[in-house]
Amino acid sequence: MAQVSKLNSDLTATGEVEVDETQLAGKVTKQLVHDACVMYHANRRVGTVRTKSRAEIRGTRAKMYRQKGTGRARAGHKQSPVRVGGGHTFAKRPKDWSYALPRKALRAATRMALRLKAEAGEISVVDSLNLPEPRTKHVAAALKSGGLAGQSCLFITEGVNADLVRAARNIPKVSVLPRTDLNADVLMRHRNILVLSDAMAALSGNDS
Repeated sequence: MAQVSKLNSDLTATGEVEVDETQLAGKVTKQLVHDACVMYHANRRVGTVRTKSRAEIRGTRAKMYRQKGTGRARAGHKQSPVRVGGGHTFAKRPKDWSYALPRKALRAATRMALRLKAEAGEISVVDSLNLPEPRTKHVAAALKSGGLAGQSCLFITEGVNADLVRAARNIPKVSVLPRTDLNADVLMRHRNILVLSDAMAALSGNDS
């Protein structure tokens, strides 16, 4: 059993609760979690770089000046890669870096990441987060009272919580995601995982 902090609406600790980490994931394969994170990073990579080869540079293909008698080094055409403005020897071309792992593997990696966070003591269960109004100042005040100001935090909700999303979207390093949108990469990128109680009950029940 992993000991998980229990927080109130002000994100201050009121005690601890026990979470059976085996309900989050039967076992942890760190290589699978790593492979999933690498895949998500590769899929975000933008491969739109492009440079011109020597064949794409405008200009004559004629020799710039005669071979001998000028006192200068011999030179070919202006598109030569050794000259300023010439084409690239190995011109860069757009490339698609994305790929996909099996869906079952990604789901398993997400649960393994949750278990790693629970074992590291980086998961907290929030009883309730009642906002008087969807304003940034309320979430910022709660994070400050809980000693989480300036730290990366991920709120996990059971469904789409529009008020919490609106209130937290302008705070740096703070994200809000519903339970169904979790993945291994977003879990490993945040230091503190704040799970609302109803979402934690669903996660502990192995509800994917």
